[in-house]
Amino acid sequence: MADPHAIIEVRNPNGRDAVFSVNMTFKNGRGLALVDSGGQVPVPAKGRTTYRMSAIGGGRAEEIAHREVEPVAVADW
Repeated sequence: MADPHAIIEVRNPNGRDAVFSVNMTFKNGRGLALVDSGGQVPVPAKGRTTYRMSAIGGGRAEEIAHREVEPVAVADW
């Protein structure tokens, strides 16, 4: 767990390029949030992009049991 992270895929169903805000929460085995992570991801029209979300910041990486990503990213255009 030297570099805890998750790789997510962001899809853009729109007919023009867009920038999406994505958010993920890394949780422990009891479901308590340890680290919240987010970022802005540019995605081409009708395309998809992978994005690496880091869990660094909480200082408790060894406790991460699972993560939850918001199922719908918001287009910031």
